Amino acid sequence: MRFGIIPFLLLIVPITEIASFILVGQWIGVLPTLLGIVVTAILGSFLLRRQGMATLTAIRREIDAGRVPGRELVHGLMIALAGVLLMTPGYVTDTLGLLLFIPSLRDSAWRFLSQHVVMVTSASVFNRDHGGRGPSPAGTRRSDPRVVDLDADDYSVHRQDP
Repeated sequence: MRFGIIPFLLLIVPITEIASFILVGQWIGVLPTLLGIVVTAILGSFLLRRQGMATLTAIRREIDAGRVPGRELVHGLMIALAGVLLMTPGYVTDTLGLLLFIPSLRDSAWRFLSQHVVMVTSASVFNRDHGGRGPSPAGTRRSDPRVVDLDADDYSVHRQDP
């Protein structure tokens, strides 16, 4: 059962958040507890904007250089997840969100993922022959004997009716 963890998380996350609200509220009081949630949401939106824009710039730089921005895309995904976690009320999700904003932790996650995930790209999008900017212009495609490039006039679909 692959998705058996999702119902478990849907039950555990709210329970741990409620428990953390109760414990923090008893420790520092109700108003400081609520203020802490608001402050982390504001901090999350600030960090999301700052690190998100830097990541988008890095992705654009990699694409312009004709390289696949795998690391940068994973960082962007983790930054977006961190922003969502920080904007979700709760101290457990806030802690996880703050951890995802730490670049060295994201790099560790990237190293783990890069060893266990195979990235497949389209040669027409990341083609180094013309700077990685979209599909190759006509006549500049690489010559690969395994690739047959057909136009709409070069093929037809034949249906066999039963």
